[in-house]
Amino acid sequence: MSISIRQAVSPAETRGFDTEALRRNFLVTDLFSAGAVRMTYKHVDRTVIGGALPGAEPLDLAAPPDWMVPAFLARREMGVFNIGGPGGLILDGKEISLPVGDCLYVPMGTETVAFVSADPANPARFYFVSTPAHASHELKVIGRDQANKADIGSDTEANRRTLRQYIHPDICTSCQLLMGMTMIADGSVWNTMPCHTHDRRSEAYLYFDMAPAARVFHFMGEPEETRHLVVANEQAIISPGWSIHCGAGTSSYGFIWSMAGDNQEFTDMDMVAMETLR
Repeated sequence: MSISIRQAVSPAETRGFDTEALRRNFLVTDLFSAGAVRMTYKHVDRTVIGGALPGAEPLDLAAPPDWMVPAFLARREMGVFNIGGPGGLILDGKEISLPVGDCLYVPMGTETVAFVSADPANPARFYFVSTPAHASHELKVIGRDQANKADIGSDTEANRRTLRQYIHPDICTSCQLLMGMTMIADGSVWNTMPCHTHDRRSEAYLYFDMAPAARVFHFMGEPEETRHLVVANEQAIISPGWSIHCGAGTSSYGFIWSMAGDNQEFTDMDMVAMETLR
């Protein structure tokens, strides 16, 4: 297990960042490594994003020693997606299958967590997000067909996409975590455009389902002073509340989004007019 730390960064600092500094602070490139659990702890809303790639043996999710807690989820909740081969999780000794396209909500107080691949030759690839919690809610597997689905955008604006809300108050009770998946339609390139900010919540994106040579140009920063990051498959973006977050891809892609912060109102966002962007 390995964990890296990302400090909170202000808009004033970010204005002076070069490409290397932007990538070091906002891009996570090393989530998946065979036989390992890798995590990034971001001090923005104290969110952990992680990847687990189990082989023949289960991979345990343990709390880092300096957390001084008996278990990873002693004071946290977690959402998990599988974007690889067949597999599941073992939670307090009980194995739960997690097919591709489904999401698992794991409550605070779960004592043991392990990731499992059903076929080491075709391993599962688990992406998880964990946020601080104050109560223990119901463990829940949310199937693709159970998620809130919305077809949004248009061909004319090159932003047609399907958004699914999995960990959302209408579907699954959580303390603060929101989580879902958006898939871009063939022929469209833009996600989350027109763009917005939500200063009361931070966000993280995992871009996935991309060809090896494909890239997403992810736009961030204050609306009046934007920056961009070039993102490859299975790399993640840390998006603080003051930043816009949108992107355009060179070919088809999807992204798993998560939010944490003051409230769980999905529509709590501040829309940005096109003429404002710089």
